[in-house]
Amino acid sequence: MQDMQKVLAALGSPVRRDILALVWDRALPAGAIAAAFELAKPTISQHLAVLRQAGLVTQTAAGTSRYYRARPEALVGLRGALSASTKWANADNVPERGLSESYTKPLVVASVDVPTDQASTFTAFTDAGVYSRWLGVPVRIVDGVFACTMEWGTGVRGRYDVVCPPELLAMRWDFEDDNVPVPGGEMTGYVRITPRGSGAHVEVHQIVDTPAQAEFMEAAWSGVLGRLRSGVAAALDPGAAAVRRPRRPKRRRSA
Repeated sequence: MQDMQKVLAALGSPVRRDILALVWDRALPAGAIAAAFELAKPTISQHLAVLRQAGLVTQTAAGTSRYYRARPEALVGLRGALSASTKWANADNVPERGLSESYTKPLVVASVDVPTDQASTFTAFTDAGVYSRWLGVPVRIVDGVFACTMEWGTGVRGRYDVVCPPELLAMRWDFEDDNVPVPGGEMTGYVRITPRGSGAHVEVHQIVDTPAQAEFMEAAWSGVLGRLRSGVAAALDPGAAAVRRPRRPKRRRSA
C-alpha cells in the first residue's frame, strides 16, 4: 500500500506524467528531458527523483550523463483500478454523430524482436535492396509503390500511404496468385517499429474482413516477420550477396 501511495503521488503531477510519456519507450538523458519543458533543470531533477522513488523510471549512467526510461510494468493494473465508471459511456445529445459513419473490423497483430536498431529496421522496409535481401525475392519500390513476387508465385502490390521514419508505415496492399492484383481491392496495414534493448520491436496491425482472412494473415505476417528476424542483420550489409529463394509450388504435394 505504501508503494501504491508513492505511485499515486508521483502521478498526481501533470509534469511528471508528461515526463513519463516522454520516456515511455526510450531512454533519454536528463538534459534532453529538461529541454522539453519550460522549467528550470533543478525542478526537472526533482520530478525525476520522485518518479525514481516511486519505481516509475529507471536511471542508468553513460559517461557523465544520466539516462531515464519508464518502467511500464509498474503501472500494471493501475489504469483499470483508477478508470472512472463513465470512461466508456458515450455522452448524450451529440447530434453530429448522425453526420458520419463508423464500423468495427477485426485486426490481426503480428510482432517480432530483431537485432537491428530502429532506424536500420525501418530502412529494411523502405530500401528495395535491403528488403530484397532479407525477403529472399526481388522487391521494387518506386515513389512509395512496392511490388514483389514470392517464390511460390504470389504477386504482392501495394503503396505506402504514410511514411514516418523511423517508426511508422501505413500501407494499402493486395496479392494474387499467378496474376497481378487488380487495383481497388487493397487491404490496410500498419507497421510500427520501436526501440527494444539494443535492437527493435516490429509490430504489424493488419485490418481484415473475415475469419478466413484473419487466419491467412496470421500465417502470412508470421512468415514475413520470421524472415525479417533471421535475415535483416545480413541484409543491411550492402556488400552481402543477395540470396534468392528457388521457385516452388505454393503447397506441398501429398505423398
